[in-house]
Amino acid sequence: MQSFAITMAKTAFAAAALSVALAAAPTSATAATDGCKNRGQLDDMYCDENNNLVADPPKDRSKWKNPSTLVFAYTPVEDPAVYQNIFKPFTDYLGQCTGKRVVYYPVQSNSAEIEAMRSGRLHVAGFSTGPTGFAVNLAGAIPFAAKGTAAKVRGYHLAMVVRADSPYKKLSDLKGKKVAHTSPSSNSGNLAPRVLFPNEGLVPDTDYKPLMSGGHDKSALGVVSGDYDAAPVASDVLERMITRGTIKASEIRIIYESETFPTSSFAYAHDLQPDLAKKLVQCFYDFRFTSEMTKEFNGDDRFFPITYKKDWAVVRKVAEETGTPYNKVAYEREAAREAAAAAKKEAEKAAKPKQ
Repeated sequence: MQSFAITMAKTAFAAAALSVALAAAPTSATAATDGCKNRGQLDDMYCDENNNLVADPPKDRSKWKNPSTLVFAYTPVEDPAVYQNIFKPFTDYLGQCTGKRVVYYPVQSNSAEIEAMRSGRLHVAGFSTGPTGFAVNLAGAIPFAAKGTAAKVRGYHLAMVVRADSPYKKLSDLKGKKVAHTSPSSNSGNLAPRVLFPNEGLVPDTDYKPLMSGGHDKSALGVVSGDYDAAPVASDVLERMITRGTIKASEIRIIYESETFPTSSFAYAHDLQPDLAKKLVQCFYDFRFTSEMTKEFNGDDRFFPITYKKDWAVVRKVAEETGTPYNKVAYEREAAREAAAAAKKEAEKAAKPKQ
């Protein structure tokens, strides 16, 4: 019971820490005196005077950071330990390229990853598609790359999956059924379905009550096991699970697929010393994936240049149309939900009899 209580406390800590940090941030009234001419949707502690929708470097050069150790993380959409190994050739290269020690930080939730960058503990990271907006507005993240090929960022689709042996053929067949979404801030796992599904005859919260699984991999596994009748998941996550043998392609069917969305963004903290940030970005662009990374990421072989203003426009549109703009209020709701879901999962695990 003691370890369970400790785990629950740690689970809630990241969400609580960011909520406290947000509450302690300068108010709009005090921010009006800081000389910032444009802030847009950014938190009060950031400024965007060039109108590119991301935070400018601090005007006070004493606040620029040039750490001896760079901390890198990748989105927690799947098992963090898997990606620590997948990214090791890259983190080794990044250390050589920048002349810095590079460590991998295995984050357990989107809120933990965002809080880590906001607090200054995380310098560069891959953020999931949906949470990228929160990372930009609340943590000062500067997205600059996404996985791709020499030609483009290939992106991913929202794929509605059902068991292969199920009777469901189209979205409207799922009225009244058990449909899993991933988490409230997820683009393909929650927000996009709310915008796209109604046109196909299925309205979330009206035709079914979304069940939050906690992740794309958990949704897909839940469909295969029969816990859910269907689930919207990111196609790239689904493909990786099939490649790894986590699930079999023959076990599922896709009954709906959306247009292409950008995949996870890679971003650095806005307060990195500009020359270091420039060097870091070039290191990303120059790196070519190992054969293992290319296999894991469905043929992507490099980091392709992107900008938040242009490449995340469709994601911001989905967020706005679903009433979940990337602001403090929406984020605090999401962080609280993540903490509650994790605590519930730990409680269920603790309640299971030991074998």
